[in-house]
Amino acid sequence: MTVCDMKSVLQRIGYMMSCWLSCPRHEQISAGPTENHIATLLKPGDVLLVEGSSRFSVVIKYLTQSSWSHAALYVGDEHARRLGAQGGECFIEADVAEGVRMIGLSEFNGCHLRICRPVGLRGSEVEALIQFAGSRLGYRYDLHNIIDLARYFLPLPPVPQHWRKHFLTLGSGDPTRAICSTLIAQAFQSIYYPILPIENDTLATSADALGTSDLLLTQRHYSLFTPRDFDLSPYFEIVKPRLMNGFDAHQLHWQKPSD
Repeated sequence: MTVCDMKSVLQRIGYMMSCWLSCPRHEQISAGPTENHIATLLKPGDVLLVEGSSRFSVVIKYLTQSSWSHAALYVGDEHARRLGAQGGECFIEADVAEGVRMIGLSEFNGCHLRICRPVGLRGSEVEALIQFAGSRLGYRYDLHNIIDLARYFLPLPPVPQHWRKHFLTLGSGDPTRAICSTLIAQAFQSIYYPILPIENDTLATSADALGTSDLLLTQRHYSLFTPRDFDLSPYFEIVKPRLMNGFDAHQLHWQKPSD
């Protein structure tokens, strides 16, 4: 067997493994229909967090100690058409098996969701953000280390918390390349919008004469970002559909407990 043949075999094995990891688990509790709740509230540039039900999602939840296992970037109908989307596709996501692709909101039906919205972006910045992510459509991911993720399902001793990040930074074949948040983090970093930047000592500026100064921020490497970081970020607004639609607790109807 030649080197090329061996590489092809390994790629097929990796793809089959990724498909197995992408399969949903039957015990997942459905959150019910989602489209009517959030479809009218989404804005281009929003990050949609998803509590997935696949085996791969379980790995991400374990590694990040978070309920959010997936993230997708909402581009809106107009931008989607420019990118050649069809049939209501309005999100860009990085799928572990299929790579970077466009999908519709219906793909998340039955999942718990959260909308994370960047604040204060100009129209040109949203355009650049979506263009960056759209230019990655069709990219395939290096699945070399997909077995490193699958082994979390084996009856091995749990990995100490301080070692978990090391499994997310394994180099050219690292599993973060198959994690959706990496692509979205790169897109936001391309327009210098903060997610969870490193805050260094204050940077002296010409404004010091007025008694003001700014923090000098450093971008974290995009491979270190996971879906929950958009939830934790102080720079993203959490949009809750039920509250945005004029929620009034006094209008709720409660079933009285039986005697």
